[in-house]
Amino acid sequence: MYSQDVNKYDVIILGGGMVAGYAAKEAIEADLKPGELCIVSADQALPYERPPLSKGFLAGKDNEQSVLINTESFYREHGVDIHLNLPIENIDLSGKRLLGQAGEEFRFNKLILATGARVRTLDVSGADRDNVLYLRSLRDSARLREALKSAKKVVVLGASFIGMEVASQSAQGGRDTVMVFPQDRVWKSFFTPEMSRFFQQYYQDRAVRLVPGAKVTGIGDGYVSLSTGTKLDADLVVAGIGVMPVTDIAEAAGLRADNGIPVNEFLETSAPDVYAAGDVANYQDVLSGRRRRLEHWDNAVKQGQYLARRLRGATEPFRNIPYFFSDVFDLSYEFWGVTEGAERTEYRGDVNSPSFSAWWFKGNRVVAVFAMNRPDSERDAASQLLPP
Repeated sequence: MYSQDVNKYDVIILGGGMVAGYAAKEAIEADLKPGELCIVSADQALPYERPPLSKGFLAGKDNEQSVLINTESFYREHGVDIHLNLPIENIDLSGKRLLGQAGEEFRFNKLILATGARVRTLDVSGADRDNVLYLRSLRDSARLREALKSAKKVVVLGASFIGMEVASQSAQGGRDTVMVFPQDRVWKSFFTPEMSRFFQQYYQDRAVRLVPGAKVTGIGDGYVSLSTGTKLDADLVVAGIGVMPVTDIAEAAGLRADNGIPVNEFLETSAPDVYAAGDVANYQDVLSGRRRRLEHWDNAVKQGQYLARRLRGATEPFRNIPYFFSDVFDLSYEFWGVTEGAERTEYRGDVNSPSFSAWWFKGNRVVAVFAMNRPDSERDAASQLLPP
């Protein structure tokens, strides 16, 4: 849509996700001229917010228009050219061109790779059945929302961010819900043992059955087979077993891939005038001195906004404290920072209740904070105590 006779732009964003939506918004606020920016996306939808896909949109409270980052008219009125449902087959770095599968050609001065991530899929018998779903895109969420309307027995595979939110939505709809995960406790890679214990009890009290230490070995007609020898009744299976950065097209163009596309503190790749942002970017974190690749909503937002400023002349490196939030049942919590390298954890409030915060320390310095139903003073303190 909004096509021009000559597909040549100052900046092209490859990928139509949150990086693209927020980069466009920030660039327009910085006096972007019409025709300077183009978004090329394989998705069928305009850039949209991802958090509602496992929250409000999945619950039927939001619709496709309400989750858009910017309306269709916003892009048109500001001269941002958007090409949807257009897979790119090749990136010609030396010629500064994108080549589409149907022969389309787009020329750029600067390119932002925002190809995101794709879901990890099950590799077991029956994984290709129609009742086995994943949750990554708006289309995925719409399909899952429809499937939940008739589902009675739901098995959720995975007990991290997506698994916990989907299991919550399923159980709140009165469905028989089971959450299966290979670890010995819920979200082991993030929660402390005390936090896992609280959430496990909270889910069990709301009729979610937990099956730790188990993997799916097969999916049949109305059942899921587990590595423990158990068979679970299931008319819907939702797999939330992680994602993988989409680096194929960048690698084919000659860029190196290492847990995403490596970039420096300015989000620059090894190729001149080529940047990467969002889930696919393995960036140099100037706050910690370590490399990071984050799959958080906030990271995509901030990196999209940063590159819009960077390409308009800003000189500072990308600096951001990681942040995310989640809603499960009637609980809402927030998290700031990175727990990696923390030496101890302290709690405020009662960790066995729905109102507590967890504070991770390295030495005497706070490096991460989890807060759920706590006073605003604690939330303010979290942002002040974390590294600037």
